[in-house]
Amino acid sequence: MAELEYIDTHAHLYDKAFDKDRAEMLQRARDAGLVRVLLPNVDVGTIADLLALEEASDGLCQAMMGLHPCAVGEDYRTALDTVRRQLERRAFCGIGEIGLDNYWDKSRLKEQEDAFLTQVRWAVELGLPVSIHSREATEEALLLLEREGGAVRGVFHCFTGTPAQAARIRELGLFIGIGGVATFPKVHLAGAIREIGLEHVVLETDAPYLAPVPMRGKRNESAYLVHILDKLAADLSMESADLGGMFCANARRLFGG
Repeated sequence: MAELEYIDTHAHLYDKAFDKDRAEMLQRARDAGLVRVLLPNVDVGTIADLLALEEASDGLCQAMMGLHPCAVGEDYRTALDTVRRQLERRAFCGIGEIGLDNYWDKSRLKEQEDAFLTQVRWAVELGLPVSIHSREATEEALLLLEREGGAVRGVFHCFTGTPAQAARIRELGLFIGIGGVATFPKVHLAGAIREIGLEHVVLETDAPYLAPVPMRGKRNESAYLVHILDKLAADLSMESADLGGMFCANARRLFGG
């Protein structure tokens, strides 16, 4: 076990991409120092695999529950009913992955907004943090949350926004999740991180997606979190150990544990 401890605040390790070597992948995560991996749900069809992995992971993985914006279809209210029943049945570490997506499908933006705000209000009611997906929709998500009055806790996952947006996220008391995109050559997030403050940053992988350099283009996994940390430490002229400890503490402050 590595000396330092890390928390991956957003990974889909129940995805079928890991079906052939999931046990080995989880062991690599432990060997890299991962002590917790938070698993956001996607849709009704992923719930069983999500909960099965949590059960089998010997405490490493913890489940969230939510409906992803790309899963908001004609029957999204029925799907939301299923999510709500799950939230009433047992404890979860957060509500996610929820939010807005202007990249894959713009045909149901009003429905996405309704599903997003419904789940945000559940999070406030239940005292849970949210994991927010906002691909090409950070501005829209911020406006909705600002109109809600800033009562919700949570994180803008896979943040790639501007320093000005980071400042607004800080004003709402929310965090940003930094993942593999931060290691890509044309992406520069140091300014946004300095604007929001290190106390409002957590690390994530979004595995199996968005593998960091030097693994870019390959299947991502939680063990690769250390590459993201090392890149941020270099960008911010800090020691990886100091930064990693701070981000781990932030994740525990936001998600408990």
